[in-house]
Amino acid sequence: MTAHTVEYIRYRIPEQQSAGFLAAYTRAAAQLAAAPQCVDYELARCEEDFEHFVLRITWTSTEDHIEGFRESELFEDFLAEIRPFISSIEEMRHYKPTTVRGTGASVPTLYVWAGGAEAFDRLTEVFYDKVLKDDVLAPVFEGLAPEHASHVALWLGEVFGGPAGYSETQGGHGHMVAKHLGKGITEVQRRRWVNLLQDAADEAGFPSDAEFRSAFVAYAEWGTRLAVHFSGPDAVPPAEQPVPKWTWGSAPPYQG
Repeated sequence: MTAHTVEYIRYRIPEQQSAGFLAAYTRAAAQLAAAPQCVDYELARCEEDFEHFVLRITWTSTEDHIEGFRESELFEDFLAEIRPFISSIEEMRHYKPTTVRGTGASVPTLYVWAGGAEAFDRLTEVFYDKVLKDDVLAPVFEGLAPEHASHVALWLGEVFGGPAGYSETQGGHGHMVAKHLGKGITEVQRRRWVNLLQDAADEAGFPSDAEFRSAFVAYAEWGTRLAVHFSGPDAVPPAEQPVPKWTWGSAPPYQG
């Protein structure tokens, strides 16, 4: 869990002042956007009662907000914009997130979008067939265990939002990283791995929409670059970590 803290500021703004309030926060937001202590922010308006507004600001920490942002020149400019509305504040507090969190099903996971377990099984079957025939990668995977492809299918499925099959049967991120220690993977091999994975995705019938493929390739780039790093001579294995969870990122699923 991160150390981020969330500040909520609740306002009650008379209807006739709402336009000025929104204009003031539009200007003040420039100071939040420039603050290194600010992670993100959002001003929301109540649908049932237009006089109620809630400003949510995620700070790197409460201390960074109070001792960093509030002591900076940015805060002076921020305060100058919103000062006329300070008397309308009904609550201004910091909150820490709890372990109760999750996502709903309104946006499908990458795992579901790809086609679930059967799709990832097809992917790794096609992929490793290519790998073992490839002059660049075959030496790296010499003596490949028969179950390797199915384990990677579990790994990728979990990474892209599927069941925790890899974690439950193999381990977490540290277990996967350990398989690359001392391998001395080169950039040429890394790039070939990414290219063959994309070719395998085509042959396995993975979705070809830009939104899915951008997320799919983003993980392949991230994961293979970590593999190169941890395969180096001076690599130090990381502490045990959970399997990373990859999402859509900046391009959500497109449904025309």
